[in-house]
Order: sequence, then structure tokens, then C-alpha cells
Amino acid sequence: MTDAILGLGALGLIFSGLLALASKLLTIEVDPREEEIMAMLPGANCGACGYPGCGGYAAAIVKGEATIDACPVGGSGLANQIGVVMGLEAEAGVKRIAVVKCRGDKDIAPARFKYDGLRTCLAANQVANGFKGCTYGCLGLGDCMTACPFDAIEMSEKNLPIINAEKCVSCGKCVLACPRNIIELLPEDKKVHVLCNSYAKGATVRKVCQEGCIACRICMKSCPVDAIVIENNIAVIDYDKCINCGICANKCPMNTIENFKKKV
Repeated sequence: MTDAILGLGALGLIFSGLLALASKLLTIEVDPREEEIMAMLPGANCGACGYPGCGGYAAAIVKGEATIDACPVGGSGLANQIGVVMGLEAEAGVKRIAVVKCRGDKDIAPARFKYDGLRTCLAANQVANGFKGCTYGCLGLGDCMTACPFDAIEMSEKNLPIINAEKCVSCGKCVLACPRNIIELLPEDKKVHVLCNSYAKGATVRKVCQEGCIACRICMKSCPVDAIVIENNIAVIDYDKCINCGICANKCPMNTIENFKKKV
């Protein structure tokens, strides 16, 4: 009995020694800069930086695989802090804001049939290409709001998403969640936007939406800096040229173009 106990004790000592040795041999050295950067990151783990969580982003920065300004949640302030750790200087960039490119609420763009299925845009979009008269328009069931981890989106009483620019961190979750590709991340300093996503011809648009783009070219002709072109039956703004004058918004006969500068 005594020999058995001593034998087990000896085996325990041997195995514990082997485990201690293995832990030293198999330990992966972590760059202290990675831990320092990880402590700076917001911990949202939203994936907007393109990496699997904040830990993956911190590791990628230290390896030189990621830029120091890829975290939209932290913004330029965080980029500057990381730059100090990495000995790099962050480039000043323009923040982007999610913009809903549709004005077709339930009154402006009525439904063509009653939908009683699962109350998500993704599900509704699978049924006869959606219940809205406009097959390009917002379905208004809030997939974007559900996907936003920062509570920057709410649904209006008329079933259209409203973006809170102060809360939006341009993570892009809402863009990915929208099955209609209606939401786009656009420069915050650009205030004039075409709020339509339809590629249908003007005559078709008029039948299904009171404020859709009919490609009349009035905005294009009135723009003093040639910042608007018509592509696939819809007005497209070149934001590198746009000067936020708002003339196109004032001239648009369908009220499709919004000048958000008036709301500031």
C-alpha cells in the first residue's frame, strides 16, 4: 500500500514537471505592443475593421498587416493613440455616415400586396421580390436597425430607417444587413444625396413611388460643377466634385435629392 502511494506520488511529480516544461516550451510570446493596443480598443468586436474582433485587429497592427486607423468606432483619436505606440502618424480621414438611399415610406411608395410572413426584410425580399410596389425600395422591416450595434438607427412611424449621425460609426453592419442594398456609407462632409435606389425607367418609377428618381436630367443640367451624371436611369453624385450648393435638390421635381445641410 505504501509502495503504491509513493509510486503515485512519484508519477505526479514527474507529470507536473513535464507540464511545467511544456508550458515554457510551448508558450507563445506576445508582443507587449499588442496588449497595449488591445487595452486602447473599444471592445465592440464589431468586425468593421475587417478583422475578427478587437484582438485580431490589435495583432494585425503589430504584424504590420493593418493600418492604425481602421477602427471606425474609435475614430481619429484612437488612431493617434495607436500611432504613438507603433511610432506611426495617423492620416486625417473624413468620417463616413450611413445614408438610406430611399424616400419610399409606406405612404410615398405603397405596397402591392399584403405580406404576412416573417417580419424581416431578408425574408420579405424572398417573396415575389418584396411586397413594395417599387422592387428597389426599402421594405421597412428594420433589419438594419437590428444589425446596428450602436443604436444609431430607428424606424420612423412610416417604416423608413432614420440614421442618427452622431451615433453612427460607419461600421457597415447596416449596409450588409440590407437585402436591397439601399444603405451606403458616404462622406460626412457631403450633405447632398440622391435618396433613390431604383434603376427602373421614369414612367415605371412614377407608378410606384411619388419621390423616386425619374432620370429627368434636371439636376445634372443645373449642377454648376458637373458633379452629377445619369447612370442606369438614376442620378449619381460625384462627391469629389460636389460643393454642397444644394441647387440640384432645389431643382429636383420629384423631391428625390435631399440637402441635409439645411437640417444642420
